[in-house]
Amino acid sequence: MSLHTVIPSGLPAFDAASLCADLTRQGWSRQSLIEMPLLTALRDEAAALWQADALSRAGIGRAGDHELVREIRRDKTRWFDGQSPAQRGWLEFAEALRLQLNQRLALGLFAFEAHYAVYEPGGFYRKHLDSFRGARNRILSSVLYLNVGWQTADGGLLRLYDEADDSVIADIMPEFGTFAVFLSEEIPHEVTPALAPRFSIAGWHRCNDLGRAPALQTKVLPLAPI
Repeated sequence: MSLHTVIPSGLPAFDAASLCADLTRQGWSRQSLIEMPLLTALRDEAAALWQADALSRAGIGRAGDHELVREIRRDKTRWFDGQSPAQRGWLEFAEALRLQLNQRLALGLFAFEAHYAVYEPGGFYRKHLDSFRGARNRILSSVLYLNVGWQTADGGLLRLYDEADDSVIADIMPEFGTFAVFLSEEIPHEVTPALAPRFSIAGWHRCNDLGRAPALQTKVLPLAPI
C-alpha cells in the first residue's frame, strides 16, 4: 500500500514504500511532490510573512538554552500555529505521513512540529545534527522547499554528511516541491550560503523512546543504545 491510497484528498501524494526503504537503507530520502494548490498556498504565506517582517531571527538551543549565534546560522523562522488553511493542510499531510511511517517501520512517532524558514541572501546554517544522540525526542527531520525557478548558482543547498567519515553523501537543491526526510540523530547536515531568498518548511516528527523504532535498529543505521 502506498501513501497515495491513504492521504486525504487535496494533500500531496508520493510513494511511502520508497521513502521507508530509503530510510532503512541510508537514513535519508529525497522525494518530489507535485505542484498543487496547497504547496502554492504555503509558498505564498511564507513570502507574505517575510515581506511583512513577521519572522524572527533563528537561534540554537531550546527554551532557556536558546541563543542567537550568527556564526552558526543566519535564517528567519515562524513556527506553525495551525491558524491558516495552508498550515492546517501541511499538518494534515504530516499526520498522514506519521501514520504511514508508524505502520511500515514501527517508529512510534506521536507528534510533529514545523516552522517556515527563510534564508535571505548570504544566509546559511553550519553543519549540525537536529537532535543529540540518545535524546529520544526528534526522530525524523523533514524539509519542504518552496522556491520556484531555483538555479544552481543560487546556492542554498541542503548538504548531507556521512557521520562516520564526514564525507558528503548528498547535495539537495531547494527546488519547489522537493521534500527531504532524514534521521535527526544520524545525518549531519548544513545549508550552504544562499544567494537569493530561500523559502522552506522545516519539520520534525517526535518520539519519546527510540526503543519503539525497532525497524531502524540495524548495522546500517546504528542508533544510540537504550
